[in-house]
Amino acid sequence: MAAPTQGARTGKLELADIVRRHGAAFRATHRLCGAQLRALRAIEGCRTAALGGELRQCDACGERRYLYHSCGNRHCPKCQRLAKERWLADRRAELLPVPYYHLVFTLPHELNALGQGNPRALYAMLFAAAAQTLLEFGRNPRWLGGEIAATLVLHTWGQTLTQHLHVHALVSAGALADEGAWIRAKRGFLFPVKALSQVFRGKFLAALGEAFARGRFALSGSTAALGEPRAQRTLLTQLRAMPWVVYAKRPLAGPEQVLDYLGRYTHRVAISNERLVSASAATVRFRYKDYAHGERRKTMRLEALEFLRRFALHVLPRGFMRIRHYGLLANRTKGACLACARAALQAPVPANTPAPPESVAAFWQRIAGLDITRCPHCHHGTLRFLAVLAPQPHPPP
Repeated sequence: MAAPTQGARTGKLELADIVRRHGAAFRATHRLCGAQLRALRAIEGCRTAALGGELRQCDACGERRYLYHSCGNRHCPKCQRLAKERWLADRRAELLPVPYYHLVFTLPHELNALGQGNPRALYAMLFAAAAQTLLEFGRNPRWLGGEIAATLVLHTWGQTLTQHLHVHALVSAGALADEGAWIRAKRGFLFPVKALSQVFRGKFLAALGEAFARGRFALSGSTAALGEPRAQRTLLTQLRAMPWVVYAKRPLAGPEQVLDYLGRYTHRVAISNERLVSASAATVRFRYKDYAHGERRKTMRLEALEFLRRFALHVLPRGFMRIRHYGLLANRTKGACLACARAALQAPVPANTPAPPESVAAFWQRIAGLDITRCPHCHHGTLRFLAVLAPQPHPPP
């Protein structure tokens, strides 16, 4: 896909600039997995001659413009807006006309080191424990007594790029009963948060204990001691004694409000270009919110290699799904379950024929009022395709 911006740089600092400047030194001094190396290479080459593109010419003034391809990597801050909008368009037909709750399930920081060495296993356990907890509470007649609709999104970072392993859950304020009726949640209440926290902790620790017993973790460095059963029992006891955090926000009403809210979380990357302040030969400065002090906006300075180390922590394992659906939205039964839920709610059935994917030009016209086919030089002519630009393995800076 050709980038919507022209070949000229805007002058604003980007994550790609930091990777290009410090990436070689970072790779030389840090042991990275394949997914991390691929993500850094993609970000470095995004919208440059390294990926190729198109040459276009204005049909009015003759101005020529180079349009380079985007990398499409899910960790690249420049490549998520179109992906997010297309994903949300697909979700519109799945939303039910009911309020939705936003809940957050967080793992204690004592599990960070284990997660760094075993991200696929630990993240899957986090998803399973949070989803099973929500589904069980939904099926419990004391609370609802039916099948809820839930979408869970994994985030692994905090505002300063440190590890903060948690999932955001968007949950319907109601459930579909076995007999086909819709059970509405009490006004302003879904599930008791304290009970959710305890059940979530129990389910996760049961899975963690089983994984230890079956030797499913790769243990080295700071986690090497966990190869001993005694150390495993000590960690499990420590985790069981501490409070676990499940946070519930007020319900969201209306499909458009839900979609807008969901879009803030689904395709977010660890740090956006907008948060970057400056970069020097040795350091990087970026903005963050200090939630411990009333969400005050502050600026942090990090050594450049430490900044990239923290960013690389949040590169997901290859093929790992960070957005998952449960209950009425589970992929295998989604069509039939949503049809029953709409019938119970007397809600209209969405059109069967999906709209064709929106073009890049139409997307930017709708979102930003930007006509990317208009010549930026004379502002009158249209940029017409002239030639394909082959990727350059070693493009000039």
